[in-house]
Amino acid sequence: MVASTHWLASAVGVAVLERGGNAFDAAAAAGFTLQVVEPHLNGPGGEVPMLVSAAGSDDVVVVAGQGPAPRGATIEHYRAEGLDLVPGTGHLAACVPAAFDAWVTLLDRFGTWPLADVLDPAIGYAERGFPVLPAISRTIATVERLFTDHWPTSAATWLPGGAVPAPGTRLRNPALAGTYRRLAAIASAAPDRSAGLQAARDAFHRGFVAEAVDAFVRTPVLDTSGTPHAGVLTADDLAAWTTPLEAPATFDFGSCRVCKTPPWGQGPVLLQQLALLDGLDWRDTAPHDPQFVHTVVEASKLAFADREAFYGDVPDVPLADLLDPGYNADRRRLVTDTASGELRPGAPAGRVPRLPRPVAGAAAAGVGEPTLASADTGVEPAVDARGATRGDTCHLDVVDRFGNMVSATPSGGWLQSAPVIPGLGFALGTRAQMFWLEPGLPNSLAPGKRPRTTLSPSLALRDGVPWLAFGTPGGDQQDQWQLPFFLFHTVFGMNLQQAIEAPTWHSTHFPSSFYPRDAEPRGLVVEARVGASTVADLRRRGHLVTEVDGWSLGRLSAVSRGADGFLRAAANPRGAQGYAAGR
Repeated sequence: MVASTHWLASAVGVAVLERGGNAFDAAAAAGFTLQVVEPHLNGPGGEVPMLVSAAGSDDVVVVAGQGPAPRGATIEHYRAEGLDLVPGTGHLAACVPAAFDAWVTLLDRFGTWPLADVLDPAIGYAERGFPVLPAISRTIATVERLFTDHWPTSAATWLPGGAVPAPGTRLRNPALAGTYRRLAAIASAAPDRSAGLQAARDAFHRGFVAEAVDAFVRTPVLDTSGTPHAGVLTADDLAAWTTPLEAPATFDFGSCRVCKTPPWGQGPVLLQQLALLDGLDWRDTAPHDPQFVHTVVEASKLAFADREAFYGDVPDVPLADLLDPGYNADRRRLVTDTASGELRPGAPAGRVPRLPRPVAGAAAAGVGEPTLASADTGVEPAVDARGATRGDTCHLDVVDRFGNMVSATPSGGWLQSAPVIPGLGFALGTRAQMFWLEPGLPNSLAPGKRPRTTLSPSLALRDGVPWLAFGTPGGDQQDQWQLPFFLFHTVFGMNLQQAIEAPTWHSTHFPSSFYPRDAEPRGLVVEARVGASTVADLRRRGHLVTEVDGWSLGRLSAVSRGADGFLRAAANPRGAQGYAAGR
């Protein structure tokens, strides 16, 4: 079974499975395809955290495909450039590209196919063309002036014939096809499969790709600050990177063990929400009762406040204390019948929380807006004319007949957020915008440190056996949309498709992870299908409710392997783009 945010990626994954590849071969082929067909949502210059489980093992492994900040990325350097926040676009926002190495690491450690076979579908779509999604056309139209006036390499790639490609037309990226072909040829020339995969990784991180990146980022380009800046990423930064394999963060919820990335990303915030809700009596409630929605939202606000105070790529995140039953019992008592207007991190084991100081004028500058008018209504990505982006990700899940399972959330390297690197056909990522330029925070900028991202794949075991892989795009909303899905399926008994299709919601109460880091205290966005009476009750409790189209929030997908041996999959009808397939 394969489920993803794009029908072509799902079809590619199933084709690999049909031809004898395993789930990891299929996931990598689908992932490279997503880099081509959803270029506004991910690319080779971005990142892809994954959770994987190999057949015959109950262990879950994190393929930590998130690159670190460059060696030259110091707070002092950015302050000297006159910046209070890392720009949301351009060269200064680049971390080390991690997506290619992560996918190849997955293949090397768990897969069976050679790189050329895995890359072949993506090469075909890049070379011969793929249908333009409405969101691709909207995104390019929004940044057309930026491309033509300031980023000519992007104009040459994304404005064929000098015009915005219309939805449904064929779009090609021959430069990216050439990059993939060159990497595939290097791998094929090696004496064996493993040596070929390593040779391709070396070519990307220590060869022609790294050389092109190093040369290009030295040229200043316009970013969201309104001023051109050169980057600090170098070939040495790329050469120093290899994808680590890590143990997941986990929490036991009933008979399920939910696995997430460690707290260098936001993944454990789903575990914290479950810890806050664990033990509640669900018998007298229903999925869209106002009391249920209110309780879940208030728990989310508490968990995300802790994310703001404690998460980051540092060794002393107090995750065990944040998941401690006693701590969560105390925090649960903060949930009342009214909506809180405060950002209330806790003090796990007596540790004093520290929140970032507000950046004066950041939200007022209007960069990255309109938030509510686009990202929060489910139209992805939310992009302004300067390329600032939110809600900008893909997702895929795969399970095969052997029991191998993978959940992956590719993102970054968006066409709208950095100029295309000449000769390579793709842009760098902008994930460094998630760092703070305030010293002393868990997520303060530092060389070699990974940003606290929002990318959050999920994998759950039931009775100790890998059972469910799921996830969604959506930035800060990822672990909010995943929470009701998981509860709908495990607590209320909905099947995967019903749980995905059920109306959902999210809070905008806490600071955004994206430039310019704004927040809307007590803000709550709900799909209108939750019902007028539920909306009225939530407003009575003090939530600032924004109703949006009934089919607009989230792009969840999921696969599962039941105790009965059946494989199942589901994809999201929102946006008419996701697809689940298998046999």
